[in-house]
Amino acid sequence: MNKKTTIYDIARALGVTVSTVSRALNNVPTISEATRKLVLDKAKELNYSVNKLASSLSSGKSNTIGVIVPTMQIHFFAEAVHSIEKELKKHNYSLLLYQSNESFEDEVNGVKTLLEAQVDGIIASLSLETQQTSHFREVINQRKCLIIFDRTHKNIPAPVVKLDDFKAGYLATQHLIEQGYRNIAFITTDKEISIFQDRFHGFEAALKEAQLPQQEDFIVRGDLSIEAGIKGTEQILKSAIQPDAFIGGDDFTAVGIIQALKSADIAIPATGVIGFANQTFSSFITPTLSSIDQQANKMGEECAKLFLKMVKQKNPYEAIEQIVLDPLLVKRKSTNRIDK
Repeated sequence: MNKKTTIYDIARALGVTVSTVSRALNNVPTISEATRKLVLDKAKELNYSVNKLASSLSSGKSNTIGVIVPTMQIHFFAEAVHSIEKELKKHNYSLLLYQSNESFEDEVNGVKTLLEAQVDGIIASLSLETQQTSHFREVINQRKCLIIFDRTHKNIPAPVVKLDDFKAGYLATQHLIEQGYRNIAFITTDKEISIFQDRFHGFEAALKEAQLPQQEDFIVRGDLSIEAGIKGTEQILKSAIQPDAFIGGDDFTAVGIIQALKSADIAIPATGVIGFANQTFSSFITPTLSSIDQQANKMGEECAKLFLKMVKQKNPYEAIEQIVLDPLLVKRKSTNRIDK
C-alpha cells in the first residue's frame, strides 16, 4: 500500500520548512504568490490531500457543520437541508447530515457523533420524543454554534428559526370558516412539541373569534401519519354530530383523512380537509390538498445566515436571536367549497 503524502514530504521535496508549506496551503498572506504556486504544484504532483480532521484540530475550525433532522422522508426537512447546504456552500462549508428518525436516543447520539467529528456548529430540529434537552447543552458548553429550527424547545438557550405556528393554526381554521365550514375536527399529535401545541391554540382562537363551538369528540391526539389520519377520522365519524371539515396535524395525516372520507363515501370538499407543510404530493393527489406552507427554503436560508453570523463572534451566544417566519396559506380543491 502506498504511503499517503504529508506536508513533510512536500517540504522535503522543495527544500523548504514545514511551516512554509502549511502557510502556503492555507493561503496565509505572508507567503509570496510564487512560493504558494510552487507548493500547490508540488502538492498536486505528489497527490497530496488535506487531512481535514488534523487541520481542524490544529486550527480549531473544520468548515463543517452538522444538521440533525427528524427524517428526510418529509419534504419540508429535505427542502430546508438543501437550502442550508446551498447557502453554506457559498462560504466553503461542508454539511454532515444526521437523521434522528423521531427518536430521542438517536438525537442524543447524533449530537455526540457530530461533536466528535469536530463540526463548527449544529443546526437541529427536534424529534417528536424530545422533552429533555441536556444533550444540546454540550454544544453550547463547547462554544460551538447551535441553532434550533422549526421544532424548538424553551429550555434550549440558543438562537431559533421557526414558523409562527399559532398563526399557522389560526390561518388554517380561519380559511375553513371563510369557506362556510362550521363543525371543524382536528387530528394532531399527542407529543409535547411546541409547534403542534401552538397550531392547536391557533385553531382554538379562530373558533372562539368566530363564536363556533369546539367539540371534544372532534379532537383526536395520537401519531402523525396516514394511518393516524385514517383511524382518527373513523373515530370522529362515530360522533353524534358529524364534522364538515378536518385539519390534519401534517399533510400525511391529512392524506389519511381524505382516504377515510372517501371510504365512507363522504364527498370532498363538501367536507373540507387542510394540512400543514405543503408537501410536494399535496398538489398531485385527488382532490388536491390545501395546506399551510412552512417556508422551508426561507427557514434553511435564515439558519445558514444565522450560523455565519454566530461563527464570526467571539462568543456566539452574546445575542440569542429568534427569527419567526409567517405561514403561507395554499388554497387547493380540498377546501374549495365556495371559491370559484
